[in-house]
This record gives sequence, structure tokens and C-alpha cells, in this order.
Amino acid sequence: MKSKIVLTGGGTGGHIYPLIALVKEMKKLSPPSLDLEFYFLGPSHPDLKKLEEENVSIILIRSGKLRRYFNFSAIIQNIKDLFWNIPLGTFQSYKILKNLNPSLIFSKGGYGSIPVILAAKLLKIPLFIHESDKIASLSTRIASKYANKIFVAFSNTKGIAKEKTIFSGNPIRKELTEGNKEDAYKMFNIIGKRPIILIVGGSQGAQRINEVIINALPKLLDMFEIIHQCGKKNEKLIKESIPFLITPEQKKYYHLFGFLNEEQLKNAYRVADLVISRAGAGAIFEIASNGKPSILIPLPESAQNHQRANAYYYAKLGAAKVIEEESFKPHFIVEVLREMFSKPRELMQMGRLAKDFIKKDASFIIASYLLGYLDKLKQNRL
Repeated sequence: MKSKIVLTGGGTGGHIYPLIALVKEMKKLSPPSLDLEFYFLGPSHPDLKKLEEENVSIILIRSGKLRRYFNFSAIIQNIKDLFWNIPLGTFQSYKILKNLNPSLIFSKGGYGSIPVILAAKLLKIPLFIHESDKIASLSTRIASKYANKIFVAFSNTKGIAKEKTIFSGNPIRKELTEGNKEDAYKMFNIIGKRPIILIVGGSQGAQRINEVIINALPKLLDMFEIIHQCGKKNEKLIKESIPFLITPEQKKYYHLFGFLNEEQLKNAYRVADLVISRAGAGAIFEIASNGKPSILIPLPESAQNHQRANAYYYAKLGAAKVIEEESFKPHFIVEVLREMFSKPRELMQMGRLAKDFIKKDASFIIASYLLGYLDKLKQNRL
């Protein structure tokens, strides 16, 4: 008899990539007797293709989210989501889950998981959750009362009962820690005479970070070599503007990409001396796993100020510097980087503290627990 596992979550790639890491680990650890079968139930997202590559069956449903900014359009959309999309998604999830009859549901959170969580409660399906952020999300708080267990990335996550939590760390793709410096030099045509900065804005890029970096490029490229993931939607415009901003000599030190695939990203992390990024939990844990000092720019619109809480907690440990978006200006980032690289010992210490922050084998901890639960279920049925 197959052990059916339904995965859910959604909103960003930060909800999808930990699921990929978990699926890989469960497949590696599972005995053949459990005969695992994976499904994803949630809203559409470009990164779901990566889950499909792991033989996870994708089933799309409606969902909705709570917009915390207030204008007429947001209010109308909130009403539509609350009274139409979420109820419809819950009804869809109920029918699908009743038909599938999974052994358990694993939620990575995000607004996309709410209909599935509500349907799981109605059907009394065992529910396990992973919370990446320092402050528990709305979906986690909704589900926390009836979830079996909640795995947390931070040791003292706020907003959920401690007796239900297991401190696991955050699952990341292990491949992202296996970059090779020689491969990176060839892949990115690295000159290698200057410190290398990696700038990432998440899978979709970060428009406002891009704007500041582009305006700062003439000065930055006199001191640093830069690998810049700008987001596919921004790549064409930036490419067209580059000849008007920097000299042909400077251009040799600037490597622009709309998106970095797994192979490129792991090598970019390996060769970078410092990373500039948003402060999503996924990004922080990837940076920390590679032992890199970083500058984090929290997204002001992130739900419940999640990114801000993540960034300041991490920075307090000494592994990163936080710059609020309102202070993130071209002249300021140039001076901050100039100062940081004038103190190489402090930079090295930031990298060491980043590595110390990581709880290793998060995927192993979660996968082992879930497989143990499935094994007990199977034994009880015999």
C-alpha cells in the first residue's frame, strides 16, 4: 500500500525550494516498504516545475491572501479572496484530499496553504508544518492548534506554542553548498583581481534593489567584481542601460543574469566574498550555509515584518549587516561596502558566524520524523 504525502505552500519560491529539499531527503532515507507517492496541492508558481522534476504530481487550486496595505484595489481583492477564492480553494482541496486519502499533509506555509490546511482539519488528516520565519506566519498560526507538529527554522520562533515545535532549522538544497571555485571562474568569466559581490533578489529579482545597484555601478565597479541576479523581467531593460552607465573596461567586472539556475547559484555562492540580498528566510539560510558575510535589505511589505525580524535576529549574531530600504541609496551602499572590505578580519568573522548559525541536516531531521510517523501508521494497519 502506497504512503501518499501531500505537500502544500505557496506565494514565493521560498515556499517551494524547501519542499524540493525535503522530497529528495525522504526519497533517499525511505525504505522501499513505505512506497512513497508525493503530491503538491496549492496555487500555481513558476518554481513548481522543479517539484515536477522530483516526480511530484502537481494539483492546482484557487487560493487568496490578506493584503496589509490599504487602497481601494487591495480592499476589493481582499474581499474577493476572503469570500470567493479561499472558500473555493477549500472546497477543491476537500474533494481532492477525500479522494486521495493521504497519510499526511506537510505544509511549508504561505497564503497558498490555507485552503489545504482548512480542508485537512475538516477531514482530520494528520498535518505537519514548517515555519521558516522568526515570527510565525498567519497560515502557521491558523493551523497551529490542530497541527501534529510544527518544525521551526529559528530556535525561539514567536507566535506558536513551544510544546508543539521541533527545532529543525530550514531545509535547503544541499547542492547549493557544493559550488566549485574553478567552475565559477569559467562559468562567469571572472577576472578575479577584485573582491566579488553576489547580488540576489529572490527568484523574481528585487526591482528596488536593482535600481540602487545600477545607479551605484560606476563607483562599485572601480572596486569590486559583481555577479548580479536581477530577475528575468528586469534583465532586458538593465542590459539596454548598461552601455550608458559604465565603461567597456568596467563591463568586464559586471556579470548580469536574469535568473541563476542551481548550478550557477551554487558556484556564485562559492566564489562570492559577500552577498547582498533580501531577508527572506530561504535566502538567509542559503547564505549562512555557504558561510558568507552579507548585507540584508528587508522587504518593507513582507507580511508582519517577517523579513525585518529575520534580518535583525541574524545580524545580532554578527553574521550580517542590515540596511533598511529607505537608507539603501547608491552613495550609501558604496561607502558601506568600502568600509566592510577595509576590515578583512571582521568580514572573515562574519562568515564564520554565518556558518555557526546553521543547524545542519534540517532536511534529515524533518524527513526522519515524517518517515517514522509513516512507518508507525503502516505498522498499526498490519
